[in-house]
Amino acid sequence: MRAITQKTFGGSEVLELVEDAPRPAPGPTQVLVRVRATSVNPVELFVRSGAFPLLGGPPFVLGWDVSGVVEQVDPGVHRFKPGDEVYGMPYFPAAAGANAEYLVAPARQLARKPATISHEEAAALPLVGLTAWHALVEIARLQPGQRVLIHGAGGGLGHVAVQLARHLGAEVVGTASAGKHDFLRKLGADRLIDHRTQDYTEVLHDEPVDVVLETQGGGNAERSFGVLRRGGLLVTAVERLSTTLPGLAEQAGVRFAAVGVEPDPAGLEALTELVEAGRLRVHLQRVFPLERLAEAHDLLAAGGVQGKLAITV
Repeated sequence: MRAITQKTFGGSEVLELVEDAPRPAPGPTQVLVRVRATSVNPVELFVRSGAFPLLGGPPFVLGWDVSGVVEQVDPGVHRFKPGDEVYGMPYFPAAAGANAEYLVAPARQLARKPATISHEEAAALPLVGLTAWHALVEIARLQPGQRVLIHGAGGGLGHVAVQLARHLGAEVVGTASAGKHDFLRKLGADRLIDHRTQDYTEVLHDEPVDVVLETQGGGNAERSFGVLRRGGLLVTAVERLSTTLPGLAEQAGVRFAAVGVEPDPAGLEALTELVEAGRLRVHLQRVFPLERLAEAHDLLAAGGVQGKLAITV
């Protein structure tokens, strides 16, 4: 099968198309999926470069998000049958190898693909969708009428979180560049702050929020404590391992939590229901063929992507 592998850590130039990679075979509880699409997330850039050696040393095949068609099932699997369209992010944070024509995955780490969207759109949803679901539904338990600040609202995670928060009945405030504001208003954002020209801590000084979803890093969490009401909650998707933020949150009279995404078929099924009900959509800025995966990495690394980048396999 065709796959994109890498033999060393480095920039996007280390990504190499292989035409004769071994095709996997499903083991107990697993299904073989013919991959139709995958997507690119920031974590893959860090793993590729060696900045976050999640998979150990190369060689390996990157990629977690997947949408495709079941081609073979282990005899003990009854959740799916050949021909079923499925999607998910199997194995995360262990290797899944989605940047390839085939992958095997535990049947219970996948869900049926939403019928109303393309494979490319479906493949762009699992990692960001489940992160938003875990953060806002399971950790923050966001309630109608609460105010939530979503940093990086126009990005992959952010634009899904905006829609999910709106679905939950919250008032949604987002930080994003001015060019993304019209896009985000259409997704349901109530108020938008241009992070390039405005200081959100000043804008929200007298209007504290109940929840902050932090997606940026670089000291943004500490600054965000100042816009939370007393007892409010900051959830970070990027500084999970911080040893200082919990203490700083306590000093500020607020709460702190980190979100770590993991395979969750129930969460995927809930996202599917929202998609098929027209309450959630995935915006694709651009779609690349598999052999141009490196270009997608470079575009994401440059910043400013609106929504997600998908890869057709």
